[in-house]
Amino acid sequence: MTMKKTVEKAGTFLGEFKKFAFKGNVIDMAVGVIIGGAFGKIVTSLVADILTPLIGLLLGGVDFKNLAWVVGEATIAYGNFIQNIIDFVIIALSIFLFIKFMGSFSKKKEEAPQEPPKKADDIVLLEEIRDLLKEKNN
Repeated sequence: MTMKKTVEKAGTFLGEFKKFAFKGNVIDMAVGVIIGGAFGKIVTSLVADILTPLIGLLLGGVDFKNLAWVVGEATIAYGNFIQNIIDFVIIALSIFLFIKFMGSFSKKKEEAPQEPPKKADDIVLLEEIRDLLKEKNN
């Protein structure tokens, strides 16, 4: 392969990548992933620092993170598994509520009463002629 063909292929590849990377959907998705990561940290802190201790108090001081079975030399940390399930449920619920909240704004915009578009003068005139002809025939 000649150097010229290699450069042409690289240019084509870069052009295709640029076209893909700068589409609106890809950029929107990247922003969503970044915000989702930050939101995940907030929810994880909520679960780990507030909800888990409260649930532990309700269950008689149980700390999920320390729950484990020791089988031989292996330790099965099922408390971490329970903690991850709680994290997932709360994160999923938070995202669901956030999407519902944002959806309520878009519905309000769609439901806003809009004035019907004004008819052109020639259409109004033709409708009046039609109505007069109907009256005359009846």
